[in-house]
Amino acid sequence: MTIKAIRDQSLPMRHIVHVRDHIISADASVEEGGGDAGPSPHDLYDAALSACKALTVVWYARHKGIPLEHVEVSTERDASEERKGVYRLAATLHLTGEMTDAQRQELLAVAGKCPIHKLMTAVTTEITTVLA
Repeated sequence: MTIKAIRDQSLPMRHIVHVRDHIISADASVEEGGGDAGPSPHDLYDAALSACKALTVVWYARHKGIPLEHVEVSTERDASEERKGVYRLAATLHLTGEMTDAQRQELLAVAGKCPIHKLMTAVTTEITTVLA
């Protein structure tokens, strides 16, 4: 799959990101010289974790017949030591539905196994960049 980021010249730094048939606006904050017309790349990275945890929990609950009614994942970023090689994300799951404590703990454990969580913590990512 190819993902494209194409500059939108109407704003200083905004790019339009094409993923399959979806379009996402990405930009830098005003403080960073952008127009804040969309989430920053850091925001999208963090959002991928939140979305993955939520989708994984919903899929698992449906598969196991757990009466999950609603899930919300809040992720807080601490980038204060990023330049030292430490980037911290703290995810909080808000689950509603008539579930037992054991079911809630099961969903918490499953959220920790979402594919993006694994990519961020257990996989070596190799990136190459070339000129076209």
